[in-house]
Amino acid sequence: MRPLIILFILISFLGNVFAQIPQNFLDCLYHSPNSSTILSNIIYTPTDSSYLSVLNSSIQNLRFTSPSTSKPLLIFTPLYDSQIQAFIKCSKIHGIQIRFRSGGHDYEGLSYVSPLPFVLLDLVNMHSIEVDVENSTAWVQSGATVGQLFYRIAEKSKTLAFPAGFCPTVGVGGHFSGGGYGMLLRKYGLAADNVIDARIIDANGNILDRKTMGEDLFWAIRGGGGSFGVILAWKVNLVRVPSTIVDFSIQKTLEQNATNLVHRWQYVAHKFPKELLVRIVITSVNSTINVYFSSTYLGGVDELLHIMQEGFPELGLTKDDLTEKSWIESTLTSDDEPLENLLNRSQPITPYFKAKSDYIQEPIPISGLEGIWNILLEDVANNSYMIFTPYGGIMDEISESTIPFPHRAGNLYKIQYLADWYNASEVLATNRISWIRRLYSYMTPYVSKNPRAAYLNYRDLDIGANDGRNASYAQASVWGMKYFKNNFKRLVEIKRRVDPSNLFWNEQSIPTLP
Repeated sequence: MRPLIILFILISFLGNVFAQIPQNFLDCLYHSPNSSTILSNIIYTPTDSSYLSVLNSSIQNLRFTSPSTSKPLLIFTPLYDSQIQAFIKCSKIHGIQIRFRSGGHDYEGLSYVSPLPFVLLDLVNMHSIEVDVENSTAWVQSGATVGQLFYRIAEKSKTLAFPAGFCPTVGVGGHFSGGGYGMLLRKYGLAADNVIDARIIDANGNILDRKTMGEDLFWAIRGGGGSFGVILAWKVNLVRVPSTIVDFSIQKTLEQNATNLVHRWQYVAHKFPKELLVRIVITSVNSTINVYFSSTYLGGVDELLHIMQEGFPELGLTKDDLTEKSWIESTLTSDDEPLENLLNRSQPITPYFKAKSDYIQEPIPISGLEGIWNILLEDVANNSYMIFTPYGGIMDEISESTIPFPHRAGNLYKIQYLADWYNASEVLATNRISWIRRLYSYMTPYVSKNPRAAYLNYRDLDIGANDGRNASYAQASVWGMKYFKNNFKRLVEIKRRVDPSNLFWNEQSIPTLP
């Protein structure tokens, strides 16, 4: 009898959730263009058998799949621009909270979770990519993933690429709107630096391109987050890469002088030629720390050997450590992985995780690194990571105000902190989150100050949050200045003009002021 009782409770709960969907909102959608398609294919309510599978299919952090996590009143998966227009207009008319997602990698789940009753706009079906080799450009819809974009570019050209992220399942909508970086960072900058046009639906349901939206709004959407509208598609400049590049990954332990190597890396990685990026991935697994020095070089073997032997001889790089491959092959996680894996929308393994970020402007001393190792070696630190990504190169040449992303010259490197776990234990979650916060606190003397900066795409509610739709400038600036520095003020002014009713709101969205 017990399973039947549980099933009855579940059905009753879902029925109550469904009953909360305002009928006038549904009527508004039903009478919009393409309503027959809407009814049959692209609306999922909690009473639909596929509702949870559709909801969970794009959730990349299992922290937000628990029964207690708020769920949308309905999920809307449009096929056409006009359907999104209708969705936005109906939501605005009837006062329904909207959340929207492209790939589901939002670190705090803000793209598909809300404390208020809400509806979810899922762009999973909006994933077309048109590559123009002759003009070295591409139009990519926001629901496409970074991996899909990489794959479609490589189908057309072996010498064109795009400077986007490390994780192929990230949706370009969120990735581009928050900045977006990868192994081509030092040569070509961020993904957002290479956006040259976009199509957006604003709070009034209008479809605008760069010309009709104006340069202020176009500036805001390239790194200012998803506070200004729903981006339908992005036009990007593709960049040139050699037909063959070189990479390496060298593993070191603490017993193999890793501490001194990391210390030395801080002084040289940002000074290498733009074509070379050497990042560090530090892992703590089963009470063992491993340090990986991983590189992509847009050039030849002999050139890379010369650069490393001259600038970082302590690493001991040899020709045997180097692998020649195409750019598209370098985006895969392993050498034997098929290129078709880039088309997958799901990660092989989806963890529970908490993440944080920092920027480093002065090298951390040996004693500071040793303190990090002590925290990483704690039992509760199992399956933890720190990723050091060097700056310099073109990042030193782009002004902080060119786009909303301000973290440019003056930064040696960026840190991402990650704590993963793989079961639903609340005790484990509490311990892991407490641990990463303690590591973050330990890092305070070594990181950027006034403000202590953070990266928007590594969303972190610990640094501040809006307490509601009408958050004040003072409250929002607590987190806003950390993500955007002085660009935050301009973002607020643009938000006030383009979305005065704050339709596109979340706990870390740009506020709108009277």
